[in-house]
Amino acid sequence: MFVLTVHSQNGKPNILYIMADDLGYGDVGYNGQKIIETPNIDKLAQGGMIFNRHYSGSTVCAPSRSALLTGFHTGHTPIRGNKEINPEGQEPLPDEAYTLAEMLKESGYTAGCFGKWGLGYPGSEGDPLNQGFDEFYGYNCQRQAHNYYPYHLWDNSEKVMLDGNRDSLESTYAPTLIHSEALRFIDTNRENPFFLFYASPLPHAELAAPDSLVDYYAKKIGKENAFQGVDRGPRYKNGGYGSQERPKAAFAAMVHLLDQQVGELIAKLEEKGELKNTLIIFTSDNGPHTEGGAQPDYFDSNADLRGYKRDLYEGGIRVPTVAFYEGQIQAGTSSNHISAFWDVMPTLAEIIGTPLPKTDGISFLPVLYGREQPGHDYLYWEFHGRGGRQAVLKDGFKWIKLQVNNPEKTSVELYNLKEDPKEKNNIAAENPERLKTMEDIAKREHQPSDIFPFAGD
Repeated sequence: MFVLTVHSQNGKPNILYIMADDLGYGDVGYNGQKIIETPNIDKLAQGGMIFNRHYSGSTVCAPSRSALLTGFHTGHTPIRGNKEINPEGQEPLPDEAYTLAEMLKESGYTAGCFGKWGLGYPGSEGDPLNQGFDEFYGYNCQRQAHNYYPYHLWDNSEKVMLDGNRDSLESTYAPTLIHSEALRFIDTNRENPFFLFYASPLPHAELAAPDSLVDYYAKKIGKENAFQGVDRGPRYKNGGYGSQERPKAAFAAMVHLLDQQVGELIAKLEEKGELKNTLIIFTSDNGPHTEGGAQPDYFDSNADLRGYKRDLYEGGIRVPTVAFYEGQIQAGTSSNHISAFWDVMPTLAEIIGTPLPKTDGISFLPVLYGREQPGHDYLYWEFHGRGGRQAVLKDGFKWIKLQVNNPEKTSVELYNLKEDPKEKNNIAAENPERLKTMEDIAKREHQPSDIFPFAGD
């Protein structure tokens, strides 16, 4: 067993888990981004370990978060899709779910979530305050998090109306408010170790950022075509994406702002003398989106990997990931260890010395020390949109099943990622035995769900 050295009196490291929203594998400088500047994220990568093969929990928001917080892949985790609840919120995590926040809280941590939730409407069993978090500030509803000038946010159980955004006003930029509250959380939580789940809404969907940053990138990008979005009607500030005259510049500005906020979080830890005692993980919930006027191909957002958000190809689920712990994780290192969101819970359990909970994951703590360790026999995903999709990654091969819920349209694909990392050559027809192996894994790993069923469940 490996144990990280801890410099604080309480004997446990703080944990800052930063999850961007729809940030592509290629949207950061250390993975080759040429247009958008991400100096703070790049510095984090230079000072820690880059994970080249880390996979998100799903290819869309809510199930990806569910996989992270429960430690179970999408064949087992309770929330497997973006199921809406009106007037606000999504299908809730059940009360019996055991979350990462609950595990850490039992070990003496103060847990705060700042940003986007999406795992249970306000007051439900899935509300963050009912899933182990001591504090929450941000969007409860991921649909409303499409918009950056919302009518309200949530401060724990209090609905905070934003007068600067009433009616059609757009003067209070929500990501800035959320960021300020996260910095306050660091300021006020030094007595106990803290877990800060920084679930940023950036850079998803509506393309909106401070004018100064948009102007900066407009000069770099030049003339572009406007995006006509939703500026009135029932979907205005309720999931519809607003219009944007400079969509490319706005997207770049949003990523740039995210990077600035990462830098400010690090600076705050340093100011409080907590940087040496904080494990920082930076990642994204899934691949880049193509909504609201976003143009990921222009930025090479998926770094030439195939697919986007809602795909189970590499571009939809392989995400930029960095682990940083000053003086503990060797700076300037990288790993090709294959890992996924459901590995985070057992990793943190091992770090803090609590019994490993039952999960689908494997602790990657040895990897953080540059040591060899056993890997997964396979990884499994399922997605309940677009007719239903499944994927298995095993022995360097990726199996993908499409249209699971439409038997007359169902098809399977197989790719050798070692020889074909861009998933261009479907070799399913030549590999019937491997297809059967993958199909058997998918049947075994898919636990039927009444809420998120597949055909035949």
